[in-house]
Parts: sequence; structure tokens; C-alpha cells
Amino acid sequence: MTIKEKEQSVMEEFSLFDDWMDKYAYLIELGKELPVIDEKYKDNQHLISGCQSRVWLHAGLEEDKVVFTADSDAVITKGIVSLLIRVLSGHRPDEILDTDMEFLEKIGLKEHLSPTRANGLISMVKQIQLYAKAFQIKLNQ
Repeated sequence: MTIKEKEQSVMEEFSLFDDWMDKYAYLIELGKELPVIDEKYKDNQHLISGCQSRVWLHAGLEEDKVVFTADSDAVITKGIVSLLIRVLSGHRPDEILDTDMEFLEKIGLKEHLSPTRANGLISMVKQIQLYAKAFQIKLNQ
């Protein structure tokens, strides 16, 4: 499944909910489904700065594709990072870097987050892009 197809799937899922409280509940459920990050990555090196909550993100390269794992100590934040991983994990670095993340606006996420959570979302996206850029450089060597 392409990133665009995954984004479309997320937009369709969120369109099923009329109320933002239901969408938050769905985000929390997504967070519960997030694969567990290896405890060794729950350190300061993998901690994303700029997030109000603690969010750890790890990336590895498997067959030229970036695979992300993450965790957070806050349920909604865990759902948000889960959503990002669901859409971006398992794709080539160039595909990740070419993604505009437009689906985040289309589902209304950006406008329904507190300013601190919105800053955290931006930090998560930037960190994902940094990993993708680093792996792209590594693959092109």
C-alpha cells in the first residue's frame, strides 16, 4: 500500500466520526495498538524534543525501507505517533520525504490540538523526516 493510499484510508476512517471527542477516542485506540518499542530505545537519544509529553521514536532500515517504532507517556500523543507510523513506516526514505502530510490537516487534527500538542506533532514529523533523510544519505553512498 502506498503512502497516499494509507493517507486516504486514515481520512476515510476519521470521516466516520462527526464529533471530535469520538476522534480523540479513536486516536487513543490507535495508540493502544502501537507496537511496543524496545525498552532500550526509551532513552534520551530517542526522545523527541519539542513535545510536551515524552515521545520516543526509533527508526531502522529493513530492505531499503524505514521502519519506525515509538511510544509515549500520554495516550493522545501515543495515538498521534501511531498514526504517523502507520502511514509512513515500511516505505523508502525518498517516499517519506516526498510526503506532504496533508492528511493531518484534512482529518482536522492540526486545528483540534492544543498549541503544545500541535508543536509536538511538528516535532514528531520533523524527527521522522530527519531519520528518512539520514537513511537516504546512507543508501546513496
